[in-house]
Formats: sequence, C-alpha cells, structure tokens
Amino acid sequence: MDRREFSKIALGGALGSAYAQSTASYEGLGRPPMKWGIKHSMQAPSLTDEDLILAKQLGMEWVNTWSTPDKYQDIVRRVESFGLKVAKIGNGRVHNNAAIVLGLPGRDEKIEEFKQNLRALAAAGIRYQLYAHMANGVWSTERETARGGASCRAFDASKKPFSGGSSHNNVYFERKYTDDELWANWEYFVRRIAPVAEETGVKIGVHCDDPPGLTLGNLQRPIFSSFEGYKRALEIANSPNIGMGLCVGCWLEGGPAMGRNVLETIDYFGGLKKLFIVHFRNVSSPLPHFRETFLNEGYMDMYIMKRLRQVNFDGVLIADHWPATIGGDRIAHAYTLGYIQALIERANEEFLV
Repeated sequence: MDRREFSKIALGGALGSAYAQSTASYEGLGRPPMKWGIKHSMQAPSLTDEDLILAKQLGMEWVNTWSTPDKYQDIVRRVESFGLKVAKIGNGRVHNNAAIVLGLPGRDEKIEEFKQNLRALAAAGIRYQLYAHMANGVWSTERETARGGASCRAFDASKKPFSGGSSHNNVYFERKYTDDELWANWEYFVRRIAPVAEETGVKIGVHCDDPPGLTLGNLQRPIFSSFEGYKRALEIANSPNIGMGLCVGCWLEGGPAMGRNVLETIDYFGGLKKLFIVHFRNVSSPLPHFRETFLNEGYMDMYIMKRLRQVNFDGVLIADHWPATIGGDRIAHAYTLGYIQALIERANEEFLV
C-alpha cells in the first residue's frame, strides 16, 4: 500500500467516524425541544394521502380538518395511521349560524346540534373546536395581488363587498338588530353550551369577526370585533372552556379600532388561559382597505411567536389564508408552514432552560 492509498483510507476513516459521531449526536437530540405545548397544525381539508404525506415530509405533528360528527372517529384513525395527530375538526353546520346569532326560529335545535358536536369531538379524543359567531360570514371585495403578483383576498370599504366565495352569496337581513339583542343572543347561546363544553373537556375558541367592526349585510358586529367585546363575552360565558380563537389577521384588519394591539391581546387572554386557537396570518394595513399577504410581507412583525411562548400558549396554531401562487396551493402552504416553524424554533432557542 503506497502513501497515497494509506492517506485516502485514513481520511475516509476519519470522515466516517466524524459523520457517525455527528449523526449519533443528532439522533440523540432529535429536533429542538418544543419546551411548551403549542400544537402547530397543518390544514388538510381533503385528508388525501398526499396531504398527509406532505404533512409528514414537512415535519408536522398535527393536522386539522372540517367534517361532520359521524366521521370524526374514522378521521382520527386515518390520520393516526400516518403517524400524525388531529388537533381540531371543524363542523360547518354549527359555525357562523344565523339562527344562533340572531335568535331566529330553529335556534334551540341548532344549539342541541352544537352540543352533540361537542360530545362527538370528545368521543374521538378531540379537545378543541373553532366557532365563529357571525350570522353572515366572512366578507371581501375582489381579489388583489400580494408579492410577485400572487392572488390574495382583500377588503376595500370603498367597493361593493360580498360574503362567501362569490358576489352571488351575499347574506342580507331585512331588519336591523340592536346591540342589546345581539348580546342577549350570545348569552342565551353560551349559557347553554358552556356546561357541555366543561362536561366533555372541549375548549371552544371563538373566532374574530372578519372583517371586524363593520355593518355588513345590514348587520353590525359589536361582540367579537374588539378587545372589550371579547372581554365582556368571555365574562358572560364564565367558563374555563369558552375562550378566544384569535385570528391574528382579523385583529390586524381592525388595527387601532380593536382597542388593544395583538401583543397586548395575547398577554391578556393568554394570561387568563383563555387563548385556545390562533389563526396565524398577516395583512397589508388596517381597515378601511387591506389585502392578505405572505407572513413576512404585511405590516406586522410575525415574531409575535415570542409572545405566544411567553404566555405558554398550548393551544392550536394554524396557518391561514395564504396568497395563491403558481404551482398550486401546496407551494404557498408549505412556505407558510416552514416560516411558522422557523419562528417556533427561534422562540424555543430564546427560552431554553
């Protein structure tokens, strides 16, 4: 064996040993320790094999979806077969319901359906429900463009708005409802739901109005459009299982009109352990005109993750409403999830003990 061959073998052995040591060290540590129980969850509305494989490839642990109670247990089994866990299942039949919000005929039947939904979630081992208390849903104006021409949802108060996915879905109400009526309807609903939420152990996070604080379809939004509105609503509920579903994007849409900024809101409701679900998104500016943006394009520094860590937020965090890019929905979704994971890991590093 000449000197050159000996050197190659020696170098190869040294590199191999170093690689083995570094691999053993990495495998021993795994990913950076979470240090707190945040449930970073990927939206998977269709629950296809590709969706669940992508979740695994992106390093996700949790997914969330929408369905009906008869399918909850099958969904949990399917997701777990891919080595994942279900953080939340939404049910559109008891979400944004006019009968509940406005006290219309059929309200009691809807409330009973809501109770059964809570029991079905608990039976499947699901402990979180997102609920929106908007009688006519999310409103927008025509789509605009985010960075690089990506298509995004927008709202411009100078233009004609619409609810739902198209201008043909507008929901208008013939008569006006007073603020007192709307508050009374919230109390009627939540006083009947809270005992069942406590019995089942399901935490209900109430989503912000979107957009907040406006009169849309002849209906004002006085409850879940401000800090004081949430504070009063949760005091009425008076339950450890009724809390906030903070949509960061909606809060930024409202801007100063919300009464407290995002960080102050996290501090207050997180400090009370009433922050259950967070929708994580950014917008270009507050009302009267905003467009939804990529996380690092809007007007908020999304390292609000640090504040979530400081209050030990242990609920469900969900990427929400990302702009549409070329190459299909999964590209922008993966970009958003990766950005969030980087924020989580940075927050972890600052709080390692």
